[in-house]
Amino acid sequence: MKRIFIVCLLINLIASDFLFAQERQRTPIGGRPDIKGDLFLDFGFNTLNNKPDELRTNFLPSRTFNIYYQTEVKIGEATGLTFNPGIGVGTDKMAFGNDRTLFNNPTLGPESSRLLTLQSVYGNNISVSKNNVTLNYLDIPLEFRYHFKKNNYNKSMRVALGGKIGYLMNAHTKVEITDENGLTRRIKDRQSYGLNPLRYGVYTRMGFPGFNIWGYYGLNTVFRIERGPFNTEASQINFGVSFTLF
Repeated sequence: MKRIFIVCLLINLIASDFLFAQERQRTPIGGRPDIKGDLFLDFGFNTLNNKPDELRTNFLPSRTFNIYYQTEVKIGEATGLTFNPGIGVGTDKMAFGNDRTLFNNPTLGPESSRLLTLQSVYGNNISVSKNNVTLNYLDIPLEFRYHFKKNNYNKSMRVALGGKIGYLMNAHTKVEITDENGLTRRIKDRQSYGLNPLRYGVYTRMGFPGFNIWGYYGLNTVFRIERGPFNTEASQINFGVSFTLF
């Protein structure tokens, strides 16, 4: 959490620099400043591609949240094209089905994981109220945008195609269980779980300056080769909506 806080603070400072660097141009009724760049809040869901049936995830609890700041570099005059590099934090919560989650695989060592039911670890007579795996990334998105209104990018529908690379800052499982005596336990276990320290993939985004839909397709595996459950080579698919704060 400390790393995430530091990164969010860094993003805020970068955005603040651009804010103070821009001339405060407000509408007659006191609208927002005209700030170069975008601060995206992405909300969505994630799933795994090319996975065995045992790695099925529950849809609604498997959520994604990203916060990215991206600046804008125009390509030519009135071409409609811009290059938009950025930085931000991406968080994916994966909720495996049938009360399963990741545990260390002692056969492979600390940099590994296997998928077990919570009942097999904590006892059969338990009820499960929370169960997810959280992955936190420092992401660098890079995209090209096409703006349909070439004379006013700020009020134009736009389509973006790009890629991003992310560094895994931390990963942990979080479960909440209640035993037959009514004792509730909340367990958070932070490990690497054999996860790939880097992720990279392509994404697309389309919409208007204040609202977009987006999708991401991972090009590398979530787990390191032969270090994840069932020797999986699953990759990520994320999608959702995003709101732009400025």
